[in-house]
Amino acid sequence: QVQLVESGGGSVQAGGSLILSCVVSGYTGSRSGWFRQAPSKDREGVAAMDNSGGSTYYADSVNGRFTVSQDNAKKTVYLQMNNLKPEDTAMYYCAAGSYLPVTKATLTNPSRFRYWGQGTQVTVSS
Repeated sequence: QVQLVESGGGSVQAGGSLILSCVVSGYTGSRSGWFRQAPSKDREGVAAMDNSGGSTYYADSVNGRFTVSQDNAKKTVYLQMNNLKPEDTAMYYCAAGSYLPVTKATLTNPSRFRYWGQGTQVTVSS
């Protein structure tokens, strides 16, 4: 039984910050990522990591603003989001267990991840 439980979403004004958390249970791995989906758009990759944070990759749209990290002892993956923009508004999903090594291409291949969280909503107002 594998569970990914996300938290930390909410509403924030443009320029603000949020940190999302994803607690992973029932599974141990070194590969994880964050994806987001707006109501009328496809799911898109935001950030992903391999080697438990040894390698990280970001979408061009968030590079320099978002940071993915993890705490191995707490089995928690984080997404620190700074300087948020209205276009960041979406449901954010934590993913784990990519069956391929993580590269930037992973961001455009969400099906590579075996496990997913339920999502947490992020809303950014102008």
